[in-house]
Amino acid sequence: MRVGIIGVGLMGHGIALNVLKGGFPLIMLDHSGNQPIDDLIEMGAKTIDSPSGVANETDLIILCLTGSPQVEAVLTGKLGVISSLKPGAIVVDCSTALPASTERMAELVIAAGGRFLDAPMTRLAKQAHEGTLNILVGGEVDVLEAASPVLQTFTENIDHVGAVGVGHRMKLLHNYVSIGHLTVLAEAAANAAQMGVKPQIFLDVLTKGSGQGITLERLRNCILKGDTSDVPFTIRNAIKDMNYYRDMVGDDKGSKIVADSISDAMTSTLGSGDEDAYLPELIRLFQGPTK
Repeated sequence: MRVGIIGVGLMGHGIALNVLKGGFPLIMLDHSGNQPIDDLIEMGAKTIDSPSGVANETDLIILCLTGSPQVEAVLTGKLGVISSLKPGAIVVDCSTALPASTERMAELVIAAGGRFLDAPMTRLAKQAHEGTLNILVGGEVDVLEAASPVLQTFTENIDHVGAVGVGHRMKLLHNYVSIGHLTVLAEAAANAAQMGVKPQIFLDVLTKGSGQGITLERLRNCILKGDTSDVPFTIRNAIKDMNYYRDMVGDDKGSKIVADSISDAMTSTLGSGDEDAYLPELIRLFQGPTK
């Protein structure tokens, strides 16, 4: 099976690396937004300059893009994937996208003779490079079975969560909880600093109580040393995901009172350029412009 990947960013680079380690030929879209790919080229990966070119050369295409506008453009735009899709080829969308858009794109892929899975990821770039991502798959069981040999090269857990679109619904629910938890902890850490609570004491007390968890551990180095690198996820992307979650819940007439508050808390702190900072920078931002 020849594999294509469109979107070789922080997450996509790790996916590409492990697909190659798994022994699959790999074609990448050549794009200015890619991470450095010299190591992938040395391992045998090749580049093509259009999404249609990637589709024409491959049997399974992984999308690892920012969001729905980018996914729609890559699939349906001029020289898009759908224009050159091989019969039976599988599109695996690992992006974080709006479920309604995902369902529309799946219909178009299937109408063109292809197959579709939404397979968004949890965990971070470190786990992408280690090949230990979790993915939440929406789609038909037989399509997942066909794609599994490739998916297993970069994952630790593959959860089949339902039909097409349910993968992205579950991802947005996951990210809402994750971003919400981090935002609460960031505000608490900011207030602790302003109140004169020593960072180590703050961490020790939460670790011994109900504040303990993976999110607190990911913030530990930022709280102690100002090092944000353990969560290489920008505030811009967090706001985008929260907006997607709120749109999804609004479409289903669900409650989003808390989600609205979390989004407002993040956006209210931002100054020029802050959106491109990593999410743990919220600790500094919650302390105000003079801190």
